[in-house]
Amino acid sequence: MNPTIKSLCRGIRAREISPAELTRDCLARIERLNPKLNAFITVLAESALDQARRAEQEIFRGQYRGPLHGIPIGLKDIIDTADARTTAGSALFKNRTPAEDAEVVRRLRAAGAVILGKQNLHEFAYGGSSMISYFGEVHNPWDTSRIAGGSSGGSAASVAAGLGYAAIGTDTAGSVRLPAAYCGVVGLKPTFGRVSTLGVIPLSQSYDHVGAITNCVCDAGLVGQVLAGHDPDDATTADVPITDYTCDLDELLPPLRIGIPRAFFFDELDPEVGAAVGKAIAVFRELGCEIRDEVRIEVSTDRTLASAEAYAYHKDFVARSPELYQPATLARIKSGENLPDAEVERARQELAASRAAIGKVFDEIDVLLTPTVPIPPPSIAALKENPEKLRPMELVMLRNTRPFNVWGIPAISIPCGFTKDGMPIGLQLATAPWKPDILHVAHAYEQATEWHKKTPDLEG
Repeated sequence: MNPTIKSLCRGIRAREISPAELTRDCLARIERLNPKLNAFITVLAESALDQARRAEQEIFRGQYRGPLHGIPIGLKDIIDTADARTTAGSALFKNRTPAEDAEVVRRLRAAGAVILGKQNLHEFAYGGSSMISYFGEVHNPWDTSRIAGGSSGGSAASVAAGLGYAAIGTDTAGSVRLPAAYCGVVGLKPTFGRVSTLGVIPLSQSYDHVGAITNCVCDAGLVGQVLAGHDPDDATTADVPITDYTCDLDELLPPLRIGIPRAFFFDELDPEVGAAVGKAIAVFRELGCEIRDEVRIEVSTDRTLASAEAYAYHKDFVARSPELYQPATLARIKSGENLPDAEVERARQELAASRAAIGKVFDEIDVLLTPTVPIPPPSIAALKENPEKLRPMELVMLRNTRPFNVWGIPAISIPCGFTKDGMPIGLQLATAPWKPDILHVAHAYEQATEWHKKTPDLEG
């Protein structure tokens, strides 16, 4: 099992673990393993060591800032950093260095986190495979011949491979949860408006979320606690009180009503994914939960608003420099070029209605449970040989995660098994907006199983 932030921060605070040594270890692993994974675009070795040494000195003086102080982490390379380029995986931005940190980076630095570097992704986050990037595709640490998922593929691969102890990704249709499921780690998408997206290159502002990828549920809570909160400069954030995300995680849960929306979310499942999720449901039953099968939820698959918002951001860049985009990305962006204003406004109103209606589902249940991804990770070679299959395959992979971006409710992917080929399988849980219950539910399952303790062997 990879070390967790929860365990490391105790040793750091007690001065038994050196942040500088931790950072050197991560940088050494990046040097050895990144050529296999292509998880990092930019490694910030010198500044990371400077931050780690500064954290060590502060802690020695008794100026401990909290659980992330001295912890080495990575950032998806779509999140602005004033001290390093932010490329979005694109030739268009290959030399772009922002003037300011994103709000989430500012909060991480204030918490004392050590930034190891910027992680590879699907270009401009517009895809679910991390196959399309100016810097090359990301490889899955469990089998480097397969995709890592996307668009936060480099972030999930790096955490699974022990190249850092957490990563910050973005999630517009599942881009934190999908790669977390494929790489056998935890991916948390918070409630829409809980975490600022200021300084994050947008894909679709109505659906964009910033979330954490970690080795365990508690760590997701520790990172989420730092990221969460109202940002007066970001109109999408909400001024809603924040509870302690990791308080009483080990306490027994009251009897929970877990709803299983089989229609849509369980359609055409890979048999091994279906079997693993079935066993996970049995675990919750053993934990005393009430399983409510066949919960009915209306799911919108309309992408009008997302397409329109993506095009609106890229319109001027596309007009000036279309050749700097990967062809597949350019085609997706241009799909939003001529959408009628009336259609976009209709989609915006429908989104608001969907977010208002989803709360009623939780009058009858406490948790929604689905497979994170319907199929195991495909082969990179097969997708390269048949590029026309990439987008249809991504739509299948993102099918179960995207509705939760539409609804804006918190959702988490946690490991729940492996295929016979040794590829991780993810379980998705979701709860009502603004509630930390999702972490308690996910933690209860995690502690009742062993899946989160398994790690890929890249050096054997």
